[in-house]
Amino acid sequence: MPIFTKNQGLLYPLLKLASRLAIRLLCREIRINNPEVLQEKGPILLAANHPNSFFDSILLDTLFEEPVWALARGDAFRNKNHAQLLRQLNILPVFRTSEGTENLSINYQTFDACIELFKQNKIVTIYSEALCVNEWHLRPLKKGTARLANQAWENGIPLRVIPVGINYSSFRLFGKNVHLNFGNPITQKEIPPQTSDGLRNQLFNQLLQTSLQQLVYEIPASDHQLLEDKLGSCISPRLKKILFLPAQLGRIIHLPLYTPIYRYTIKKFGKTGHCDSVVSALLLLSYPIYLAIIYNVMLLTSASLTTSLITTLSFPLLAWCHVKIKPQFDHQLD
Repeated sequence: MPIFTKNQGLLYPLLKLASRLAIRLLCREIRINNPEVLQEKGPILLAANHPNSFFDSILLDTLFEEPVWALARGDAFRNKNHAQLLRQLNILPVFRTSEGTENLSINYQTFDACIELFKQNKIVTIYSEALCVNEWHLRPLKKGTARLANQAWENGIPLRVIPVGINYSSFRLFGKNVHLNFGNPITQKEIPPQTSDGLRNQLFNQLLQTSLQQLVYEIPASDHQLLEDKLGSCISPRLKKILFLPAQLGRIIHLPLYTPIYRYTIKKFGKTGHCDSVVSALLLLSYPIYLAIIYNVMLLTSASLTTSLITTLSFPLLAWCHVKIKPQFDHQLD
């Protein structure tokens, strides 16, 4: 099966539309330091930290106007059906040495696919730490980002590498606060051409590391006050009082959806860094079905078409009320 095909189908744009409708329920507040970046066209390589598994990609895919491709760990592609689905979602495989040297040849195919995407002025995300850990900390960068950027420049592509710092208020709660920080683009002009491949990669990583250190928050897990200062969001007491009753109603009417999803995910993924992403993805996929069930139940109970529609549409609004006043940090639940 080819790593990249031009005909990507309808799944990606449909999910992008759905996630744009749902993002204000999954995220309480999204602050972006340079929102104009979201309107730009490629060729762009987004070089990001990786604190929250595939929710990082959901966030970037949702916010950017243009389609975004992403590189993901290769073991997710071992199942052929999974691999086909992931490719339809604009996700390409990258294998680490620990996942078997026999798979490393696929990395060359993936990088070649990225070069073709850059030639078409597309946007690709790479997670430069090559590891997902739920933490407020930038880990050492691997060489993959530098190699891909230099390969693009060697092919005469005017690639811009944009550092991206992704910061979450919580890795357990939906309705989190997100700070998305974009750095200044790194271009070919900043890398001396008359140097070896190894030195170019080293110089590139130094530039990227320096930029990301200014974009990724450094917060010890035990420093709750610093976390609140950095990522907290204030709501006026008056607005909190206004939203209190609809928020409680919103919490209650969504328990039949949220509770089984959360319990299942904790049981299956609770000890991994993927739990929050899985909960968010399952909520994203199941919420339209939940609303459809509510709508049909209303019709079956002799409610009018108008009443059924208004009731169903009130569910997301009530959920938003709950998200606005619910706890923002994990330690507030302990």
